[in-house]
Amino acid sequence: MNTALLARNARILLPTLSFVVILLAVFWLQPRAMSYVGLNLLLNLALPIAFATIAQMFVITVNDLDLSLGAYVGFVACVGATWLGEQPALGVLVLAAGIAVYAAVGALIHLRNLPSIVVTLGMSFVWLGLAILVLPTPGGKAPDWLRALMTWKTPIVPFAIYALLALAIIVHFGLMRSAYGAVLRGAGGNPRSVERAGWSLLRTKMVMFALAGVFGMFAGLALVGLTTSGDANIALRYTLLSIAGVILGGGEFTGGRISPVGAVIGAMTLTLAGSFLSFLRLDPDWQIGAQGVILIIVLALRVLINRAEARTA
Repeated sequence: MNTALLARNARILLPTLSFVVILLAVFWLQPRAMSYVGLNLLLNLALPIAFATIAQMFVITVNDLDLSLGAYVGFVACVGATWLGEQPALGVLVLAAGIAVYAAVGALIHLRNLPSIVVTLGMSFVWLGLAILVLPTPGGKAPDWLRALMTWKTPIVPFAIYALLALAIIVHFGLMRSAYGAVLRGAGGNPRSVERAGWSLLRTKMVMFALAGVFGMFAGLALVGLTTSGDANIALRYTLLSIAGVILGGGEFTGGRISPVGAVIGAMTLTLAGSFLSFLRLDPDWQIGAQGVILIIVLALRVLINRAEARTA
């Protein structure tokens, strides 16, 4: 029994331990990172990745996968860098339409029983094409209020840390502690029971995809607020980063097993891993592969922990 409890605690703590190990490694390589400015530079870009990871987590919760997320975040960034500042009403309307499209994609996948990978892969080309139509070449300008928010100098620690903490807490309580959150998770873990209880699986799927659209929108706006301009290709890698963040944070591809807090920590870990490899002066061509190796090591440890937990169950 003690062994089972130890394995369970190790599985829960693994994302945090991974983050702490990489953070300490970054501090060892670059001591000046242990400052307000250093932490701000390290974790600023973790915020849009964390929003994207949470968006992907909502889709994974219902046993689906969103391969269009990176292109969608890029589309939002293009809208944010153009229409949202120049014609706010039009910008808000387009962003709301994007969320509605996400909900419609969820409905299509459910009603036609289509593989989410195929549908969202097709949607990735749609979002990318729309982004290019909105902003054919990199440029534009982030709205002043958005740029001010993302560069807000908060007391004690950078704004990104407060925002990441708030994101983890809000989504955790909304999805893991609320009654409707249990229904949403149940749609992935035990859909038949949820349906027998009188809940609509169609509505559940639409809600989860709409939430993915909302948080994907937040990711795009946060990104354009940090970079101050837009680009259709600015967030294409977010698709794989978001999936890696969810899994690194303790999520599973099936069964509705996810962890909002772990997902945010996973996104932070991936961001720090990139900084760690840069401080090592590793060739940029090798950095993506090295990030993959780090991810594989952490996931291999999790597999060993899961096996130990299963043997003692």
